[in-house]
Amino acid sequence: MPRYKLVVEYDGTPYSGWQHQQNGLSVQEAVEDAITRFAGHNVRIHCAGRTDAGVHATHQVVHVDLEKHWRSDTVRDATNAHLKPQPVAILAAEEVPDTFNARISAVKRHYLYRILNRRAPPALDAARVWHVAWRLDAAIMHEAAQHLIGRHDFTTFRAAECQASGPVRTLDRLDVERIGDEIRIFASARSFLHHQVRSMVGTLERAGAGKWSSDDVKAALDARERQRCGPMAPSTGLYLIGVDYP
Repeated sequence: MPRYKLVVEYDGTPYSGWQHQQNGLSVQEAVEDAITRFAGHNVRIHCAGRTDAGVHATHQVVHVDLEKHWRSDTVRDATNAHLKPQPVAILAAEEVPDTFNARISAVKRHYLYRILNRRAPPALDAARVWHVAWRLDAAIMHEAAQHLIGRHDFTTFRAAECQASGPVRTLDRLDVERIGDEIRIFASARSFLHHQVRSMVGTLERAGAGKWSSDDVKAALDARERQRCGPMAPSTGLYLIGVDYP
């Protein structure tokens, strides 16, 4: 069976998350239904990284096995036609060897978190940013973020329901920058724990607000205790923006 790699973009607002859920429509279900309708047989897609309810993606990667060969542009365009009017789009499709696995083959994942930092609430991006009305110091947030770079036990920033086999991860990048009224936080690693990015962002917000020092963030990491984490940032501001492969 030919295997295809798809790059998927979606607004996570109306979905219960990436993975099939009993409590509502998932992004996975929407894409699988669209492919099934054009391909004429049931399919199951596999993604590079599951996203929670309300989380968005500009570059999610999945693979799917089809029963016959299709032109790659046909796979892309036919799936998009059947996705309408869902806020999901296939940006690219290509046939790949059957050894390719969207999750296992990935060597790095990249996330962006957006904070709208102004008094006025968002009129256009209400479900796409975290609105923080009090002033945040992005430079202090970036300084604090550097304590989290490297290989650590991230128990403090790990959800209680995380199914990973262990809490140790290597964080390659955690950069904070301000562009006008928006603070953007970029995180990169081979893999992340459940809620790790949102937990780190919520902790950095405390530093940016002057409630915590940079050393407090390091102490929270070193404590390896979930209760030492700052309030978890909402899902609305989180985006999966890239997945790297060899």
